[in-house]
Amino acid sequence: MGNFRKTVIGLNLKNHLKAVVMAILAFVALFLPYVNLGKEMANGERKALFATALRLMQISAGENAGAAGAFSWAYLFVFGAVLFTVLAVVLAVVSVFKTNSVVMRIWQCFQALSVIFTGLLMFSTRSIMKASGMDGNFLNKDLSFGYWIMLIAAFLGLVFVMSVNKTNVGYIVLTVLGVIWLFPVLWIVLTAFRAEQGYYVGYFIPKGFTFDNFINLFTNNSVLPFARWWCNTLIVALCSCVINTLIVLMTSYVLSRTRFAGRKAFMNILMIIGMFPGFMSLIAVYNILKGLGLNQSLMALIVVGAAGAAMGYHVSKGFFDTIPKAIDEAAIIDGASRLQIFIHVTLPLAKSIIVYTVLGSFLGAWSDYIFPSMLFGDKQSSYTVAVGLYWLTDFKRIDTYYTQFAAGAVIVAVPIVILFVWLQRFYVEGLSGSVKG
Repeated sequence: MGNFRKTVIGLNLKNHLKAVVMAILAFVALFLPYVNLGKEMANGERKALFATALRLMQISAGENAGAAGAFSWAYLFVFGAVLFTVLAVVLAVVSVFKTNSVVMRIWQCFQALSVIFTGLLMFSTRSIMKASGMDGNFLNKDLSFGYWIMLIAAFLGLVFVMSVNKTNVGYIVLTVLGVIWLFPVLWIVLTAFRAEQGYYVGYFIPKGFTFDNFINLFTNNSVLPFARWWCNTLIVALCSCVINTLIVLMTSYVLSRTRFAGRKAFMNILMIIGMFPGFMSLIAVYNILKGLGLNQSLMALIVVGAAGAAMGYHVSKGFFDTIPKAIDEAAIIDGASRLQIFIHVTLPLAKSIIVYTVLGSFLGAWSDYIFPSMLFGDKQSSYTVAVGLYWLTDFKRIDTYYTQFAAGAVIVAVPIVILFVWLQRFYVEGLSGSVKG
């Protein structure tokens, strides 16, 4: 116990003992029941994770001719969980006798990998059991207590060793949330490349991978006009992006730089109206558009988006408030008009808020579903991708087109991801500038 009480520069050894205990407990769980096999038979057995890994190695080597025989990539999750759990406990034991920051950081890396691979087993065990021929009827409810002990111990061990390394607690929370958020994304991506058709297949890792789901969306013989939907969405998003950005920036500049009668009342009215959800006015807006002959048209989406764009002035106005008014006054002395100041002085200084507004306008139009779904009705040629993809999830079509739905969801996400990665720096600067204002 004396070694746990010593002081090491750069480390907080308060939770060192707890981390070691959790690593050892996770290692012990390797030899506890991991799965319940053959539960429907009288001679059903419980198999530990370590024994399962040995069995899979035998199957992969072809030593058991009666089993499925072929190697499956899903086996790597079992091998990885066992390997990194063993390495983590070895580093934990080493840290008891040689306590320094290098050992602790290496241990933290192995502990994190142990948590990742152990967590992935929750989604891949069914595929592993079926591919290996151990149990074709396996369900996640057949995971035994040994697995859950290992998962909890590995996670707590990671939390404690991160505490020893003085890793910010926020990283722990973000790591957990990141893993939770990434699972649905990974699942939809894997489904998009899945060769097997059907809505529910009962396993996480596809048995076969194919690009056919993407190809079928754009082929001429496809019954789904996905290319038309995608072009419709792009047209609406680009037009809304340009028009809405101009309206928001001009409104924000006027409210930030000028003083006129009713300014405060106008700002309060816009704020109050903006507090009500947009779908409250859907029926009224639809009837107005129908009277104008614009229903079931893309122009209606652009017009409605532009009509309410000015209510999103708050963030941009906050940013413009941070730009010194002395710059405007100097330009006025030089003979510049308000329009010239706005175009040649203010906008070049507001690149970050322009990017923020552009992204917000584009994303809102790109992912809008509620209003387009009511506006277009059964006119498929005018559908946007959000409406079209939802149409594929109808109970009559979902089993046939679900993998194509997943492929479409991936394609729809690509432009947004590219824009955010490319313009992320300006997006953050725009938000931070508006907060300061």
